Amino acid sequence: MSEAQTVRLSYEDGARAVELARESVESFVRHGQREQPGSMRDAFYNRTGAFVRLQSTRGRGRLRGCAGTYSESDQLGHAIVDAAITAASDDSCSTEVGPKELDSLQISVCIVSQTTLTNDPVEDLELGVHGVAVDGEGRHGWMYPRLPIENDWSAAEFLSRACRKAQLSPNAWREEDTMVTLFEGQVFRERKDGGAVEAIVDANE
Repeated sequence: MSEAQTVRLSYEDGARAVELARESVESFVRHGQREQPGSMRDAFYNRTGAFVRLQSTRGRGRLRGCAGTYSESDQLGHAIVDAAITAASDDSCSTEVGPKELDSLQISVCIVSQTTLTNDPVEDLELGVHGVAVDGEGRHGWMYPRLPIENDWSAAEFLSRACRKAQLSPNAWREEDTMVTLFEGQVFRERKDGGAVEAIVDANE
């Protein structure tokens, strides 16, 4: 098991990350434009990954988009913008988010704080804390950290679903030539009642 960078955001930085994601989604959906991070907070210059998740507040609250990367190839501010745009596009959930949906979207952002390359995923994986990325046979798939808590998945099922998302065998995570990376992150999200952004600090919250 090997670990990479550690990045931690303050609540104020996390709240701004969600605001930036919201601005990016709205700019893309309304005008087809890429929002620029502008004058970024110091934390947004860190090179780390980010994920943006869009969930409808209507009905059963279906997922409308989720995109991002756990890698540290770009500055955080730009990673948030790119993830938000991709999540709102038809590249994520087949249908692009429309202007009429904007007021009924709940946006959350996961800021990658640490990555772990593991040889024993079931032992090292902490449900609700870790997201999973799987690489094998030239294919890649990842899943958001809170999915197993929301869907009552075991560690093995979470790993299998990540493999299927990568178009690999459900048991590919058990194979030596498959690379499994666990990523931890801070999750900040809009409240459904329109209140202040909330920080999710407990995996079971």
